[in-house]
Amino acid sequence: MTPQDAQAELVDEFEMFDNWMDRYQYIIDMGKQLPAFLDDWKSAETKIEGCQSNVWIHHRLDGERLHFEATSDAAIVSGLIAVLMRIYNDRTPQEIIATEPSFLEDLGLDKHLSPTRSNGLHSMLGRIYQVAESKAA
Repeated sequence: MTPQDAQAELVDEFEMFDNWMDRYQYIIDMGKQLPAFLDDWKSAETKIEGCQSNVWIHHRLDGERLHFEATSDAAIVSGLIAVLMRIYNDRTPQEIIATEPSFLEDLGLDKHLSPTRSNGLHSMLGRIYQVAESKAA
């Protein structure tokens, strides 16, 4: 599945919900499915600045693909992490760089997140792109 396919699938899933309360709950439920995040990975280097909540993103290169693990101390942010992982995890750096985050507008996240959550989401996206660009070089 391409990153674009993953975005389209996510948009289709969100269309099942009639209101934003249900969509928020779905995002929170997605966050509960994140894999365990090792305490050793929680460092100044992996912490994301610009987020209202504490967020850490750890990465490693697995062959040609970037593998990310992330966590947050806030339920909704963990869900946003899960959304990002569905689209960007286990992709090549080139795939990540070439994948515009159209899901933000398609899902309505750009309109329904608070400004601080939106800033945090963009900070997380920025880190993912930064890592991809450094590995692609």
